Amino acid sequence: MSKQKNDTFLRACRGEKTDYVPVWYMRQAGRSQPEYRALKEKYSLFEITHQPELCAYVTRLPVEQYHVDAAILYKDIMSPLPAIGVDVEIKAGVGPVIANPIRSLADVEKLGEIHPEEDVPYVLETIKLLTTEQLNVPLIGFAGAPFTLASYMIEGGPSKNYNKTKAFMYAEPKAWFALMDKLADMTIRYVKAQIRAGANAIQIFDSWVGAVNVDDYRTFIKPTMARIFAELREENVPLIMFGVGASHLAKEWNDLPLDVIGLDWRLSIREARERGITKALQGNLDPAVLLAPWGVIEKRVKQILDEGMEQPGYIFNLGHGIFPEIQPETLKRLTAFIHDYTSRK
Repeated sequence: MSKQKNDTFLRACRGEKTDYVPVWYMRQAGRSQPEYRALKEKYSLFEITHQPELCAYVTRLPVEQYHVDAAILYKDIMSPLPAIGVDVEIKAGVGPVIANPIRSLADVEKLGEIHPEEDVPYVLETIKLLTTEQLNVPLIGFAGAPFTLASYMIEGGPSKNYNKTKAFMYAEPKAWFALMDKLADMTIRYVKAQIRAGANAIQIFDSWVGAVNVDDYRTFIKPTMARIFAELREENVPLIMFGVGASHLAKEWNDLPLDVIGLDWRLSIREARERGITKALQGNLDPAVLLAPWGVIEKRVKQILDEGMEQPGYIFNLGHGIFPEIQPETLKRLTAFIHDYTSRK
């Protein structure tokens, strides 16, 4: 039986009124925490995620330290890819590097299917541990979206411009849509398994989809996303969409059967609503602000909160993930400030 008590985040996802604005931070687990850095001296990311007790500890640590209103499962968007035959290694200082990049329809056809209970049992075990024994806030499960996963699989690693990915999309549409279908199938199965294990909400990270324009999104990506969200909708948990540099796609996301749109700092909360975004919103402090003096942070955060509170259905977050230079003490102070400021309104 879950000991979960604080459902403020889930209520905000559903657009309901809350007593204060809930908050969590992308990449809150890891990176900036000294306890995590000590673990990383002994274990790689994949080694941590393969040990449920250790992975649960990393996931729960920011909830205990910062008093945030949700935990996000510690893992990587690459976690399910080895199960379908992708040879991926996360290299320090580089990111995911893929030894067998996709170059043709034949490469796509070689990809297998994921069977989460057999292929990623440690992910599901970590979720069960957290939701039945350890957390008193909701747990967010997640997956990478097909475009972002495909960009790594085609480029062979991180990219600044996604030229190979877009060239493949334009030149090999049959292979592109076959790849989107394979990745959608994997995402749906993987996420449904996370929900069955106990995840209370799901965020889909389409981190690099901002690289495409609206027309290409509608043609090459949106049908796949519509299928993913339609199938996940049946599970009856809040669904969140997030991308970086993708403000031009916010209206496209608003059409999808999801609950929350995560914004980066390029589009304000108020402007998003003025553009006709009707979903709940999450965001969107530039994480770099957290390196400024507290007075600067407070002023920026107040402005975002004031806009967020203009209507129900708002969750405070950063516009992208925490980076290592951000101090844990700053995040703890920020969380307390958000809770205090918004409960007085």
